[in-house]
Amino acid sequence: AAVAGAALGGAAAGCAALRGAVAAAAGATGGPFGAVHGALAVVVAVAVAEGLLRHCRRRLGGVTGDVFGALAETAALTALVVLALG
Repeated sequence: AAVAGAALGGAAAGCAALRGAVAAAAGATGGPFGAVHGALAVVVAVAVAEGLLRHCRRRLGGVTGDVFGALAETAALTALVVLALG
């Protein structure tokens, strides 16, 4: 419960924005398409993780450590798939 209530929406959004900027900067070495592609991977990963979080909250009535682990793995896998398909 202490961990579930500690993540504030504004802090999470700021972290996602920072990760998007870093991914865009890293992708910029491949040109403008690479920058957009890197940022898009982060946006899609965050959206998928948010969908999973909402589903788990509705289905389980809250979140657990297993849910946080699943969110991390889902976001990472989604970003890798988007990068691989681009």
